[in-house]
Amino acid sequence: MNVTNAKKQGHKAAMRNKFNNLALSLLCVFALKSLIFAQGLPVAKPADVGMDAGRLDRIEALVLADIAEKKLPGAVVLVGRKGRIVYRKAFGNRSLVPKAEPMTVDTIFDVASLTKPVATATSIMIMIELGKLQLNDTVGKFIPEIEDEQFKSVTLKQLLTHTSGLKPSFDLSESWTGRDGMVAALKKEKLRSPPGTRFVYSDIGFLVLGEIIARVTKVDSDIYFNTIVARPSLISRTGFGFVPGLPFGMSFYEQFAPTEDIRGQNSYLGGRFEGDEETGNKFLRGQVHDPTAYRMGGVAGHAGLFSTADDLARFCQMILNGGVLSEPPAVAGGLTRNSKRPISDGQPPATAGGSDGRRILSAQTVARMTRPYVVSETGATRGLGWDMNTTFSRNRGELFPLGSFGHTGFTGTSIWIDPTSETFVVFLSNRVHPDGKGDVGDLRAKVSTIVASAITDVPAEKWREAEARYYAAVNAQIAAFPKTSQPK
Repeated sequence: MNVTNAKKQGHKAAMRNKFNNLALSLLCVFALKSLIFAQGLPVAKPADVGMDAGRLDRIEALVLADIAEKKLPGAVVLVGRKGRIVYRKAFGNRSLVPKAEPMTVDTIFDVASLTKPVATATSIMIMIELGKLQLNDTVGKFIPEIEDEQFKSVTLKQLLTHTSGLKPSFDLSESWTGRDGMVAALKKEKLRSPPGTRFVYSDIGFLVLGEIIARVTKVDSDIYFNTIVARPSLISRTGFGFVPGLPFGMSFYEQFAPTEDIRGQNSYLGGRFEGDEETGNKFLRGQVHDPTAYRMGGVAGHAGLFSTADDLARFCQMILNGGVLSEPPAVAGGLTRNSKRPISDGQPPATAGGSDGRRILSAQTVARMTRPYVVSETGATRGLGWDMNTTFSRNRGELFPLGSFGHTGFTGTSIWIDPTSETFVVFLSNRVHPDGKGDVGDLRAKVSTIVASAITDVPAEKWREAEARYYAAVNAQIAAFPKTSQPK
């Protein structure tokens, strides 16, 4: 190895050590933070924020019925409205194999593609606010070694809206590992359609965004997210890179919802498991399920994030607040107020308190991220990193208005946010446990429909106005699609 290569390897090792040290630091304070911010947001009775508790109670029967049909082992459902949690409940089990373990509301989930809006898109938008990036910047500006000139002309906006022309994912029958292996595969990638002309949901596009974050900030994208977004947001159980081998006992890892065994996980996207039987039978727990992110050590722009319902609730409320964090509940004796009481026990709710003054995103940035961008001739829409009205939007349900937004994750996770009613729904499951055959598509949609139907204080005219604004925005764009979407 020559001196230059040695320096490069030394730099990479130093950055990885930096991440490991950061991960250890974050995890070492995990116990304290989990006590202080156990709830994340204050709690209210549904009636106090204009919701029908009886309607929300219908969620339980639906979830339990699908658990009985083995569509999922368990789930956590959390509903927030007007800055407060009105419903939070765990159902079923988080583990079935090798032993049954009950689901708890603080279970840590592999949230899969929720990584895209929560970590990657948010980090990109912060970098835009800092003047480090622009939406019309092209891929070739940051990754010049890519061979396909058309690929190099793709913009950040096209990556964020899945109109880049890239295929959905890498063929993992090709052997490569690590970030360097991903970049080598990326270098040879060619577009399947001209940029800006077609919506194709693409993990590769968000891998590119993660690589751009790393190159511009000079640190891995997970370090940037943990430092710039997660820690300031006080989301204490959210991050990348949770892997066995850190100095914690099994009691720590039991807080993670396991997904699939390694043999099954390796079978996705053309891959094939070639290890020994003992390794193949091990269940992923605290290790990313997505096979591409797994090859990259759990750090990728499209998947790899772990989180809890309460942490995601805090993030959703930040978006509803126009980029400002809600004040955490008051604490007494080291425990969050009401942390030992069920949320439906009739006790007075904690005070919502508005904002604690910590701004993560500007109001303008949130507005730009969550406006509808037409991505097809049929009028399908995405936000910047968010889903809005495409074939992937089933978790909106039947009643939340067009113009609301959210995202799903392959492992069985989802969030949906409606600014019109100031409501969000967090649905977390590990439906791929134990055999990869679970299905929560219908369930996520039904839960959102129930939540929307439980809102009692929004007049019908307000819902109509929200959709009228959405259609006006779509109609203003659709006539020009795809001509104006072509890169200049």
